[in-house]
Order: sequence, then structure tokens, then C-alpha cells
Amino acid sequence: MSSQRALILDCDGVLADTERDGHLVAFNRMFQRVRAPLHWSDDEYASLVKIGGGKERLARALPLRRARELGVARTEEELASTIARWHRVKTEIYRDLVVSGALSPRPGVRRLVGKCVEAGWAVAVASTSAPESVRSVVEQVLGGGTASRVRIVAGDEVPRKKPAPDAYRMALEALGASAGCAVAIEDSGIGCRAAVGAGISTLITVSAYTGRDDFTGAAAVLSDLGEPGCPARVLADAQGLATRGVVDVSVLEAVMGG
Repeated sequence: MSSQRALILDCDGVLADTERDGHLVAFNRMFQRVRAPLHWSDDEYASLVKIGGGKERLARALPLRRARELGVARTEEELASTIARWHRVKTEIYRDLVVSGALSPRPGVRRLVGKCVEAGWAVAVASTSAPESVRSVVEQVLGGGTASRVRIVAGDEVPRKKPAPDAYRMALEALGASAGCAVAIEDSGIGCRAAVGAGISTLITVSAYTGRDDFTGAAAVLSDLGEPGCPARVLADAQGLATRGVVDVSVLEAVMGG
């Protein structure tokens, strides 16, 4: 059994609060660019983020009957092709947003990942978003040097997206780590289910749309990862693992049992 210690983070909502300020903006700009008669409100998107994957969100919001009413597709095959094309456009728009610096790192992320890399931990990002979108966020948030040390498991690399545990299991395999020697950081209920389902001790940092999610199985729930002098709010921590409100390597070690 490998003793390699590993940190596996979700992307959207963990590295940056990307859903409201990034993905929603990109979806609506995409609808304009492709001249689709659609626009998602904040409330509509709050419901859609509970579905893992951008193409999957489009499919849920645009069943064939609705697509026919809007005149964007007539058959299931045509609808699937349209969704794939729209998602490629959306991904391009989203990457431009990220590169422009429109999305700020969440508190503590850059510090914690840097310290883990220095301490010899293996680090991965496990996400349901498109790989190119995830890579853009990782590079923007962590910086090129640290980002080059981070393994990315994203998008359609796994057969089942979150809340299935596939992405976390693939990340563990890629890092050469066992579940017992890893910690996951998530922001959503579906992400929590995925990480816990893979047998990984999990910390939650809630984001714009996830404050009321079910985080059953999480070791602790915080507002963010915290910074020295600006600690996070500890929302749930039955074991007293993160009472100082600053998640560092010692907290990760405590979360996975030392």
C-alpha cells in the first residue's frame, strides 16, 4: 500500500468561485454568440450546478421538445451535435475570461497547494469541467511553476461524472496514492459524495451556490481555506480539526488521521 500523501481538489468553487462569475457568464455569452434564444438567470443556474458537467447541464435545460420549440434541433442526434458545438464555444469564452484575470483565487488555495508541494505531497485537481477550462484556472490561480506539478483529471476522462467517485479514483491512481493517505477539498454536495464515495477524507469550503448542500461524511465545513490573520469561518467541525480557521498541512494530516 502506497504511503504517498495526496491532496485532491475540485476546481470550480474550490480554486476560484468560478460558477457565478465564470461559467454562468460564459454560458450566457455563448447563447448570444450562437444566436440561441436562451438566457440563464442566477436562480436557474443555481439549480443546474447540481448537475456535473457543462454538456450535461445544457442537456438538462434543453430536452428535445424544448429544442424543437426553439428551432435549434429536430432530432436527438442533431441536439447532441448542437450541445457539443455550443459547449466548445462556451469553453473558449470561459478560457478567455479566466486568462483575463476576471476570476480571483479563493483564500488560502495558493498557499496550501504550495506548502503541500514543498512538503512532498502529490497534488491533483479532479473536476467535471472540460480539461482545457480546468487547466486555465489551475495556471491562473496557482501560477505556472506550481501548476506544472498538479495532475488534472477532468471532463470526459472518466465514464461517470460526480457524484460518482470515478474522478477521485482516477486521481488516486494517477498520483500513486491510496484513499487513506489522501484528503479531498470540495465545495458542493455532489463533490462531497464523490470524494467520500472514493473513501477519501474530505474538507468542504462552501461557494456561491452550495451553502445549503448536504455535506454528509465531510470532516469539516468552512467558508474558505483561510489565511494567517484572516481565518475562515468554521461552519461544521465535530472533531475539532480546523478550529483555527486556517487549513495547512497539519490540518490535512489531522483530517486523514495523522
